[in-house]
Amino acid sequence: MPPAPPPQQPKNRSRVPTPTGENRRPQRRMESRNASERAAFFARREAAAVLRRVLRGDATRRAAGSIKSLVYSPTVRNKRATFALVCQTLKYLPILKEVLASSEILSSKWKKQEELVYVTTYDILFGQGIAVSGSVEQLIMLQKDSLRTTLDKVCARKRVRCVEDLLSNKSAVKPKPRFLRVNTLKVTTESVIEELNKMHMVDKDEMVPDMLVLPPGTDLHNHPLVTDGKVFLQGRASCMVAVALCPKPGWKVIDACAAPGNKTVHLAALMNGEGSIIACELNKERAKTLQHTVRRSGANNIRIVNGDFLEVDRNDPSYAEVHAILLDPSCSGSGISTERLDYLLPSHSRDSQDDAGTSSRVMKLSAFQKKALSHALSFPSVERVVYSTCSIHQAENEDVINSVLPLATSLGFELATPFPQWHRRGLPVFQGSEHLLRTDPEDGLEGFFIALFVKKAGPTSEEPSEDATVEVRTKQVRGRRNGVRAFSSLRLSRMILW
Repeated sequence: MPPAPPPQQPKNRSRVPTPTGENRRPQRRMESRNASERAAFFARREAAAVLRRVLRGDATRRAAGSIKSLVYSPTVRNKRATFALVCQTLKYLPILKEVLASSEILSSKWKKQEELVYVTTYDILFGQGIAVSGSVEQLIMLQKDSLRTTLDKVCARKRVRCVEDLLSNKSAVKPKPRFLRVNTLKVTTESVIEELNKMHMVDKDEMVPDMLVLPPGTDLHNHPLVTDGKVFLQGRASCMVAVALCPKPGWKVIDACAAPGNKTVHLAALMNGEGSIIACELNKERAKTLQHTVRRSGANNIRIVNGDFLEVDRNDPSYAEVHAILLDPSCSGSGISTERLDYLLPSHSRDSQDDAGTSSRVMKLSAFQKKALSHALSFPSVERVVYSTCSIHQAENEDVINSVLPLATSLGFELATPFPQWHRRGLPVFQGSEHLLRTDPEDGLEGFFIALFVKKAGPTSEEPSEDATVEVRTKQVRGRRNGVRAFSSLRLSRMILW
């Protein structure tokens, strides 16, 4: 019988021959390489999707969210790789545009995939350099040598030694403690401390209840406590807003501009899940984010309204019993621009920061903020209103409060002092600004502003003034006398009839 033919070797898809007699290490390397290529392929496309939303929002000045919030949304799977690609692509974007312009790649059909071209070009020229079988990757690999030649010419023309010298000196985020808020609707603070103490140093915040402090750089985005909604990664200054409003369990509360929803669900936790919260959000996409946040928190006393808070009829019977309103309206975000990584955006210019507080955009925002705050104060039964921004500009903070003070006073409101132990107060631009609260990056926090309006105690309240008390007691005595006389006359008439 003829000898049996040797077994046929499987086709090597990577086209790398396997030497006879070697062990399985080359095969493992190929599998590892294939896995890396697949990871790079999907990470570039996730990064391109985020980059598209970032650039479009920056161009129209209507951002759907910060870079971080877009990357760490539920739809992004490889968050770490996507975050790195988006940030680095934005950092190198001016160079990428100049180099790609010479190749005329973006003037062809690839213009529709502009963001993916940016991300892939960065990754191949400056990043990992891993090329996969994607059409854009193949395009950039074919143009790789000419792109590098153009890059060298750019460096020579601008008289720099390397590409890094072309990058602008943009601010980096200074390391700050990692703050997180325990969602007491699902878990106790003590149990969270016990769980996190297994791997991290955990401290309790001295001022904000149910807030924990961890070392800078602690990454908990994929921790089960976070994904299950038992813990929210929320800044300290942001958590101070809901605490300042101090809603009572059972109250009816409005969160006027609610998305992404961290303050909304914080209100629900402070109310022990009792009462009701109406969360208003005009933007449809942000309303979806709000819905996801509420679902993750487990709060069942929140009703989401996809509409404009300014169009809410304060005389509608369904809003007649609203006791508190949290107003955190759209603002410039200048207090969190570093945390938001706004310095990476094309619109950011260090030279324009000095007059940013008086720019036309800030003035338009200020006009809207005044209108929204006036509307919030006009609800008939509201007792407490908190106005907050993540801005450092006076036009969005003290100027807004000062402009509505006459209306607030006429409606029976006065400024109260939230967190009186806090050292940084409002700018001294009007009498009473010492009641306002500011936080600053110098404090290791975001730049926030908080104002608290509280309705004054009236004559019929639980704590009336002395004059009002005397007047009420006098009326009560008169009423009793009149009641005695009426009763005596009625009894006498009955006796006569008898």
